[in-house]
Amino acid sequence: MARKVIITVAQTGAFHGKEANPNIPLTPQEIADSAYDCYNAGAAIVHIHARDKEGKSTNDPAVYNEIGSRIRAKCNLVTQYSTAPANRAGTGAEDGMRLLYDKDLVKPDMCSLDCSLISTSWDGRTFVYEWYREFLLKYAKMMKDMGIKPELECFEPTAVEDVFNVLQPAGVLDGPVSLSFVMGMDRISQGAISFSEENLDFMIKKLPRDQFVNFSTISIGAKNHVPGMAMTVLKGGGARVGMEDNIYYGPGELLKSNAQMVERAVRIIRELGLEVATPDEARDILKIPHLS
Repeated sequence: MARKVIITVAQTGAFHGKEANPNIPLTPQEIADSAYDCYNAGAAIVHIHARDKEGKSTNDPAVYNEIGSRIRAKCNLVTQYSTAPANRAGTGAEDGMRLLYDKDLVKPDMCSLDCSLISTSWDGRTFVYEWYREFLLKYAKMMKDMGIKPELECFEPTAVEDVFNVLQPAGVLDGPVSLSFVMGMDRISQGAISFSEENLDFMIKKLPRDQFVNFSTISIGAKNHVPGMAMTVLKGGGARVGMEDNIYYGPGELLKSNAQMVERAVRIIRELGLEVATPDEARDILKIPHLS
């Protein structure tokens, strides 16, 4: 039986907006409609960032709740909320975790948990992401207690080692571990690894061989996006696509939608003789409960 490949779509990030690509979804309705189109195209997981009414990055739990509710009303996609601090002055690591404290939380299936110490320069300011080990242990345990599976985002090799040498031995991660290599942020982030096949192979070699690990590559930028996705699938991982990571379909050609990139991923996966996992099959692979 052919391997089932999980497609994750990241539709909207915390940085660029409609000034970069007018087709990027920003409002809760746009994000939910786009997610449904991606579901029909073959995506199993939707990675979610929130924007306020002005289109600016936000950690407001109410916005996440609206997005999550709208998606759940349409389909059974695996929902994965970002817990990165919003891209706005004055935010810090704790701001990204606000949604976990919301008593009215529309609980996602997964949340991102970034595992690297990096600094990023954007729009005339430089800020440090203070994702310290104590912070990671605290929130990995909190997610475990809430029944939320973390998607562990690793910007460089030592972060992968921390996942398996610090977090996993502490008992704060339920198996199987789900992990993303973030590659190509080096242009704006100090401490982040560039994308190349050599670097991808090095990151993969950091994974333990005695357990199944679900992994994908967040390959940033038009030059890296499709090669990074395809290489990762060939090397045993999942596929991550979407306008958070890349706004172009081809050289100089803006993406018309996130679903357009999902459709391409589906074609590549099937041409490789593999199969595309449905949301329920992804839940089975990741040991996430099915929706009732």
